[in-house]
Amino acid sequence: MLALAHVLGKLARACAFGGVRAFTYDPGRMIDTIHAVQTPEGVDLALRVAGPVPRALAWGVDTLLQGGIALGLQIALSAFAGFGVGLYLIGLFALLWFYPVLFEVRAHGQTPGKRLMGLRVVQENGTPVGWSASVLRNFLLVADFLPLLYLAGLVSMISDTSFRRLGDLAAGTLVVYADAPRAPVTRIPDVTPVAPPIPLTLDEQAAVIAFAERAASLSPERAAELSAIPRSLTGQDDPRASLIAQAAHLVGRTA
Repeated sequence: MLALAHVLGKLARACAFGGVRAFTYDPGRMIDTIHAVQTPEGVDLALRVAGPVPRALAWGVDTLLQGGIALGLQIALSAFAGFGVGLYLIGLFALLWFYPVLFEVRAHGQTPGKRLMGLRVVQENGTPVGWSASVLRNFLLVADFLPLLYLAGLVSMISDTSFRRLGDLAAGTLVVYADAPRAPVTRIPDVTPVAPPIPLTLDEQAAVIAFAERAASLSPERAAELSAIPRSLTGQDDPRASLIAQAAHLVGRTA
């Protein structure tokens, strides 16, 4: 009974994340873009990592904004001749290299482009990015650019399960969606109710019901993975259907 309570606890935590494998993180078996971590306090976090396309769009917005700032700076300093050129070059250097660092550290991991795209830079453990990590990941944009047009960075991202470019790998950072929506709760499907084969505690019943309410919003692979957790409760034949039928019984439906 203790073993069953343990696996149903895992199922409950997973359903709370909308079907995230929060209790184990095996990148080799990932079937979605969730990076799951557990804090030292035992709190499970589900980070939905961003792929190349939204990150490229965010970079494009930031590049346009930097270009506008550089143009305004050039116009403002054009009246100062040689001294103005020196100030412009210093300002351009700071703009190109420290613009993303300043925003990532002071604006909760979001440059204006990332904010527009709903993205955020965080450490791999889900904590806010710090100065050293942000400086490292952004200064290594040079390596990501090689041999041209950020080809090295793109290859690194599509080769990594968490879409990390070279700068992210070196700095231990991730680019994630700022607000990962929770899975919608839907009505338990109309099925013939089946009583659980063994008595369940209130927490265990809640775990089974939570799965049934979210089963329709999960991919077939994720639903199969989650429903396979409490094998002693569902058996070997169609564990997903078995959990849903038991949930129907637990909410008071009759045949």
